[in-house]
Amino acid sequence: MNPNKNTKEMICIVCPVGCHLQVTVDNDEVKVTGNRCPRGEEYAREEILAPKRVVTATCRLENEQHPRLPVKTDAPLPFEHINELLDRVYELSLPTPIKTGDILIEDFKGTGVNLVASRSIE
Repeated sequence: MNPNKNTKEMICIVCPVGCHLQVTVDNDEVKVTGNRCPRGEEYAREEILAPKRVVTATCRLENEQHPRLPVKTDAPLPFEHINELLDRVYELSLPTPIKTGDILIEDFKGTGVNLVASRSIE
């Protein structure tokens, strides 16, 4: 067996069907089987080659009645930047008022992904 060949099983989360995918990586070639549509193949390739996640967390507020603010990224962030973003989030201490959708961190690490408020606090 080729030592550079790995097979991984995953479930596609793009739609409710939940296709059971088999993803084989052989050197630089990625082969996907088990998908019922092209979106499953695209999902598996991205998950193997460049995974991304929407990040949700809370940060501190300078507000006694509401000490924490839920926040999230407005798009999926490359996996390798998640811990650094969370470190920045946990350092924040924001004044109020804040409105849902306010950008708290803009274009994190040049990815085009913003951290936004998920709730309005007066």
